[in-house]
Amino acid sequence: MRIAYVLLDPGIGVFGTKGASVHVQEIVRTFRALGHEVSVFCTRADEHMPADLADLDVTRLEVPRGLDRSQREIALLRLSDMLADLVTDTVAASGRGFDLVYERYSLFSTAGARISQRLGVPLIMEVNAPLLDEQRTHRGLVHAEHAARATAASFAGADRIVCVSELVAGWVRADYPGLDDVSVVPNGVNTERITPQGGHDRLDGGDLRAHGPVRIGFVGTLKPWHGTDRLVAACAGLVGDFRVDIVGDGPEADALTEQVRALGLSGRVRFRGAVAPEAVPQALREFDLAVAPYPAGQNYFSPLKVYEYLAAGLPVVASSVGAIPGVLGGTGAAILTDPTDTEDLTRALQLLIDDPELRAEMGARARSEALASHSWTQRCRQILAPMTGAAPVESGDVPVVTGDVSVDKGTAESGRRSASAVRA
Repeated sequence: MRIAYVLLDPGIGVFGTKGASVHVQEIVRTFRALGHEVSVFCTRADEHMPADLADLDVTRLEVPRGLDRSQREIALLRLSDMLADLVTDTVAASGRGFDLVYERYSLFSTAGARISQRLGVPLIMEVNAPLLDEQRTHRGLVHAEHAARATAASFAGADRIVCVSELVAGWVRADYPGLDDVSVVPNGVNTERITPQGGHDRLDGGDLRAHGPVRIGFVGTLKPWHGTDRLVAACAGLVGDFRVDIVGDGPEADALTEQVRALGLSGRVRFRGAVAPEAVPQALREFDLAVAPYPAGQNYFSPLKVYEYLAAGLPVVASSVGAIPGVLGGTGAAILTDPTDTEDLTRALQLLIDDPELRAEMGARARSEALASHSWTQRCRQILAPMTGAAPVESGDVPVVTGDVSVDKGTAESGRRSASAVRA
């Protein structure tokens, strides 16, 4: 198939370094590996282009600079129309159409729905977050009615809506009832790109760092809802020879640096800053265990970092929030901790620092779990199955809760919103 990938969100660079950009790249990369031809239409590209995507067909419409929030929102509405016109005009001029439109849900965009209707081809809408709520809460939303109408029009125009978690799917189903196909397809991982220490086939969990400090790792944007401050606080109670590597950057960087200094951890904690996606696999191979220390509260994400930790063959310590218990519970690859209890996080980290055999065993299980259930190939086949006529995805490809390796405390509640969005 020829696929038009549409991304209006100016906060996500196709070739950026944050998790959303990695997600875009992996979806595109996997579609291409499955034999499909992909053209990307976006408002932001960025400069960290992976070598294997250097030939990707990318068309960008730039958001004007110097606009206030209200002006920027109106500009996005106009860019959505312009992008739809650009795609359909290009098809008319070249005589080469698309078989599918795939859009990552973005506020103020109806481009995918318009392109789909004009070309007479299906639209798959990927929904990663309840953006209306998220925008209001964290960044502010001036033209909320326009955003709600654009969202309703996009969802109504989609033949298939794929959501990264059950909480996100619940939001879609509750606020936009009557949609035909709203499915949950969690995020995944490239198990060829991210491999354990020692290579693809090292599944014995051998401890390659028998000497030297135990490396505790975190990868992600330094924002409050990632809980990196909880990790730092937990490390203040650890004993033994350990180091902490924090890979990422963000608005919490200065506060975290000060927290490390105040707790006397400056010799233990290293801030490595943001790295390009192609450097993440090597960074992961330098860890002995990895942490997803999310705080308590509603968590609707399908955390990329958790899947990457698994693929790297790392034992995982993670907060029991959102979708995480469903991914890690019963795998033997993780210790789930209470997101309200920093001492619980400290105890889990100390257990793994003190027990290299346990780290090795959990790491082997982590890699096996990634290979069996969480590859991007499995995920993308599941996304495209109704359009390609492929056989249904095996049940093992979707994480199922079958138990836990620790007490599951404090799973996030799913707060709901009563929307007043009107279908356009």
